[in-house]
Amino acid sequence: MNINTELLFTAAVSFGITRALSKFLNLPARSAPWDALLRRIWVPGVVLFVLAAIFRVKSELLNDGYWLLVFGAVATMLIRLGDYRPARTLLLAIAPFALYFAIQFLLSLLGTDIVRDYDDVFETTQGFAIFWMITFGLIARSQKKHLEAERLLREEEERNKQRIEAQNAELERLVSERTAALTQQAEELRYTLTELKTTQAQLIQAEKMASLGELTAGIAHEIQNPLNFVNNFSEVSSELLQELEEEQQKPTRDAELESELLADLKQNLQKITHHGQRASSIVRGMLEHSRASNGERHPTDLNSLCDEYLRLAYHGLRAKDKTFNATLTTHFDPNLGMVDIVTQDVGRVLLNLLTNAFYAVQQRQKLQEAGYQPTVTVSTKQGEECIELKVRDNGMGIPEEVKQKIFQPFFTTKPTGEGTGLGLSLSYDIITKGHNGTLSVESVEGQCTEFIITLPLTA
Repeated sequence: MNINTELLFTAAVSFGITRALSKFLNLPARSAPWDALLRRIWVPGVVLFVLAAIFRVKSELLNDGYWLLVFGAVATMLIRLGDYRPARTLLLAIAPFALYFAIQFLLSLLGTDIVRDYDDVFETTQGFAIFWMITFGLIARSQKKHLEAERLLREEEERNKQRIEAQNAELERLVSERTAALTQQAEELRYTLTELKTTQAQLIQAEKMASLGELTAGIAHEIQNPLNFVNNFSEVSSELLQELEEEQQKPTRDAELESELLADLKQNLQKITHHGQRASSIVRGMLEHSRASNGERHPTDLNSLCDEYLRLAYHGLRAKDKTFNATLTTHFDPNLGMVDIVTQDVGRVLLNLLTNAFYAVQQRQKLQEAGYQPTVTVSTKQGEECIELKVRDNGMGIPEEVKQKIFQPFFTTKPTGEGTGLGLSLSYDIITKGHNGTLSVESVEGQCTEFIITLPLTA
């Protein structure tokens, strides 16, 4: 190969080597200035090639000198990155090769014939330097992989630590909120209830029932209508009062108009009182259902109870997601008489099952299937020995392996923060242990789920 051509080849090789080093050491991130410098390391080689071609210089000194320049730049860069273990190893890898070129360049510069006289020695030394460089290059590559694995492990540990801290913070927040809510309830119950045991039972039950929030959302929706009436009639009454004041300030007052305004005001106040009492009645009724029971059974209209909690669960979810809509279907047995049950407990079971049903259809609705209409159905039927109550939805369905664990405590398929895993377990205990009934589930994954409650006609 012509010496000048070899110089151009050396420039190309040096460019490839420096690019490989830049990628191996991630220089753009670790040292952008050195990365920019090494990107242009081929420029001196091309310049030397052009000068040699112009002045017809054919000297190995140019090629060896250029190699020393490349090695010098690379070595300086590696020293600057001495904190990075693979960089130190690469510095050790190129040291013999750089020393070889330095000695050869120095001897050639002095004009001695040692290089030619000991050509075999120099070739052997060059081979050793190349072998040394390859060996330590592989070691550096192994070190980099090891460091990368350690970095990934540290990042994973840090992510796990952050997740644990976030979960702990969320748990602390939930405990704090629950404690504050229980404290407030305790203060209210201290002034409204006379029996300490009843108060204690209410607090314990309220703590266990995660569905209390859904009930509260339903209550808020139920009382919204009467409160809207109160607000509207209050605004109209204010306008009537203003009109009455203006009429009274006129020199010539219209007694008939004043009488009409007073009559309208009286009527509005009556409507405000009526709807205010209605809102108060709703709150009292809902609070009765939100309290923990004392375990006593009472004759209950099961059809009415199912219908009430169907609406409460639906409005509870809509309070969180205004865009959600579903079809509510009921098939109540008209011959179903009063049933002796613990009303509050069965109400909580219904609220839990219905809340899960609406959650299931909401999740399937998010898949945006063509023609899909979320539907939740509640039905009752009286048999010869028991009463059958069914809650059915056409939501996501339950996989077969999940159905085996669905009633286990703390098992939930909902994301973290959206389910406690206690709802179905407590519901199962209420029906099976508290009412001697059964609670089972049938489901087709991706199509529907149906919970079936049976209650014996005799206690």
